[in-house]
Amino acid sequence: VSLTYHKRLHRLICHYCGYSISLPSTCPSCGSPEVQMRGFGTEKVEEEISALFPSAKTARLDTDTARTRNAYKRILADFEERKTQILIGTQMVAKGLDFENVSVVGILSADGMMNIPDFRAYERAFQMMLQVSGRAGRRDRQGIVVLQTSQSDSLLLKQVCNFDYSGMAQTQLKERFIFHYPPYTRLIMIILRSRDEEVLNRVADEYSVKLKTFLGNSVSNPVYPPVTRVQTLFIRKIMLKMDFSVSVSDTRNVLEHVHSEMQKNPLFRRIILHYDVDPQ
Repeated sequence: VSLTYHKRLHRLICHYCGYSISLPSTCPSCGSPEVQMRGFGTEKVEEEISALFPSAKTARLDTDTARTRNAYKRILADFEERKTQILIGTQMVAKGLDFENVSVVGILSADGMMNIPDFRAYERAFQMMLQVSGRAGRRDRQGIVVLQTSQSDSLLLKQVCNFDYSGMAQTQLKERFIFHYPPYTRLIMIILRSRDEEVLNRVADEYSVKLKTFLGNSVSNPVYPPVTRVQTLFIRKIMLKMDFSVSVSDTRNVLEHVHSEMQKNPLFRRIILHYDVDPQ
C-alpha cells in the first residue's frame, strides 16, 4: 500500500491503518537524494490553484481540514458567503451540497473512479460525476463542467455528458446478468484475516472447498483483495453468489455447518472470520 504525503504534517501516512513516517530526505532503496513528488492530492491542487489564481481565496474540504462538524460547516459557510472563491475537495464536495453562483466545476482524474475493482464502480462513477456536475450552473444558470480523462471516448463519459441514466442502467444490467451479480443474485463476502499468511492461504482454500461441496460454482476460490494486508493482518476473500431461488435459511445452515466443520482444524483458531451480506 502506498503512503500519502501530507504537507502540513510533513509525513507519509497510510490511509488504511494510520501508520506514518517522516518524509525521508533520501531514497530508502538506493540512497539517492533526488526525491521528487508525483501525482496529486487536495493539498497539491490547492497549491497549484493558488499559484495560477493568486487573487482568489481558496479553501480545501477533506478529512484533514474538516475533522470536526464545526470546521466542516465553517468551510461551506465561507464558500456560500463568497468569502472563498474556489473550493477544492475530495468526494465530500459532491455530497448533497447546494451552492448559488457556482459557475465552473472540475473533476480531476475521472478515470480513477472507473478503474476500481468493484462491479459497482461504473455505476458509482456515473453517479459521482453526474452529482458533481450538477453543482455548476444551478438555479437556472448555465455552468461549465470540465472532466480530466485519458479515455475521452469511453462509453461512461458519453453517458455522463448526455445525462443518459437509462443507457448506463441498461449497460450495467446486461453485464451483471452475464456475470451473475446483483440485482440478479445476492452476494455474501467471507473475509478471512490472519497474521500468518501461509496459515491463511491453507484455511481459505479448505474453507472454499468445503463450501463448494454444498453450494457448487456459486462459491469463488479465495481471492486477494486490492489491499492484501492491513497492519499485521493478511486478508483473503471468498465470494458467494446466491440465486434468489435458493433459500436464505438453507444458505445460513450450510455456512453454520461448514463453520462447525472448520473448527475441527486447529489452524482455524488463528483466523479472524467475518461475513458481509450484501456488501457495499
